[in-house]
Amino acid sequence: DHVELTVIDGDQFEERNKERQRCSGFENKAKNVVGAISAQFPKVHFRTKAEYVTKDNIITLVRDGDVVFLCVDNHATRKLVSDRCQELENVVLISGGNDYTDGNVVLYCRKDGKDSGRPLTKIHPAIANPTDKNPGTLTDQERQGCQEEARVNPQLLFMNLSIASIMLNVYYAHEQGKARFEQVYVDILQQKMRPSPD
Repeated sequence: DHVELTVIDGDQFEERNKERQRCSGFENKAKNVVGAISAQFPKVHFRTKAEYVTKDNIITLVRDGDVVFLCVDNHATRKLVSDRCQELENVVLISGGNDYTDGNVVLYCRKDGKDSGRPLTKIHPAIANPTDKNPGTLTDQERQGCQEEARVNPQLLFMNLSIASIMLNVYYAHEQGKARFEQVYVDILQQKMRPSPD
């Protein structure tokens, strides 16, 4: 059996990414990821989309029957993907996000047009009413401002890896029919992980 995996990212790989991400020589992050890991997984058919998810392309990027691992750093894109998933008959959405030492993973599913769990916009009101912008709609100058924001508020590798691991765990629990939660919250300083935040 072969699996198709599409990696979507419009961002360019930067020098500061090297401390947390493997570089394979491509400028685009999606191409970097696929270039770095594709040989390790011969049964996976990798595709790359070197673009941001926007309202103009989302219907071709998020389709019925997909399993979506959402790893973005802005609520505008989270809302867009959440809204799109609510339109589909069958979809699994696993969304991960984190601050410096804590974060969460949300699971939302639709099967035969019926919700299993609440969409991201119902769990987190900030996603329903984003104050940020989708990076695909930003000008080059605005995108540079976002890059500066990322330098001021850096990410912690340990936290990123924790969220990635939990996202995979949530997917496995879902596939085994054991996912009886819609959100997992983790704090790596307090070594706490629970089905929802306090």
